[in-house]
Amino acid sequence: MIAVLNRVIEHIEQHLDDEMDVASLATRLGTTEYHLRRMFSSLAGMPLSEYVRRRRMSVAAADVLGDGDLLGIAVRYGYGSTEAFGRAFRAVHGVGPSDVRRDGGPLRSQPQLRFRLTVEGNSTMDTRIADRPGFRLIGHSARVPLIHEGINPHIQAHVASLPAEEHARLKALGDTDPAGLLQVSADVDPDYTEGTDLTYLHGVAIADTTAVPADLDTIDVPAGSWAVFRTTGAYPEALQEMWAATATGWFPSNPWRLRPGPSIVAVLDRADDFSTATCELWLPVERE
Repeated sequence: MIAVLNRVIEHIEQHLDDEMDVASLATRLGTTEYHLRRMFSSLAGMPLSEYVRRRRMSVAAADVLGDGDLLGIAVRYGYGSTEAFGRAFRAVHGVGPSDVRRDGGPLRSQPQLRFRLTVEGNSTMDTRIADRPGFRLIGHSARVPLIHEGINPHIQAHVASLPAEEHARLKALGDTDPAGLLQVSADVDPDYTEGTDLTYLHGVAIADTTAVPADLDTIDVPAGSWAVFRTTGAYPEALQEMWAATATGWFPSNPWRLRPGPSIVAVLDRADDFSTATCELWLPVERE
């Protein structure tokens, strides 16, 4: 995957003034758009689309400092008007093209990325591959913003709004793996952009033949393979660190890639105050 991402960077540099068809590029490189976007975002710390915009505006700054027509420069970089180009330029540099042309700056440059895999070998990941038939996730869902680090207060408020007896009822309804009460994230932005909305479901897994109570939300999950990662430690820090480690260590080193589908966290054991927990992270995967 590291080699694929570096070829993506090369492609971006060669086509900064063209529209980028990520789906076609991913196919040519032997992967999927979904996996490519998720791995890029996880490793680069920014969405692919944001990196492309920053690189375009970094290169465009040299043209803006020249004496070329601003509309012509805007069109060259894929914008239909000087206003649209100006908004993109200002978002990267903090000032508009006219200001830079007049004052010579300030400018913020986005360096060209280069991905490298650092092999440390001083830790192992407790992982297994589970092949599962189709099942359903049922429970109570809400749309919440994606937050990468720390406790998500929107999820916390959603779960806290459920009465204690509802947690017990849900747990009794679960009849298949992943077992127990689950934290489910679905409809996540492919670029994994912080602040974008996702569907969070607090619930359980049931067989696809089990009847669903009318008052519960449902996510149908097709048959497929899952990479299951287990971690124990401070909650949610250890879980979030494991999320990051799947992108930086496990996926680049194994012949699997992410496929579309929900990610699932099963809490197997926890302290009374939830300060520590043993969790399993279930990610939908397919062979490269």
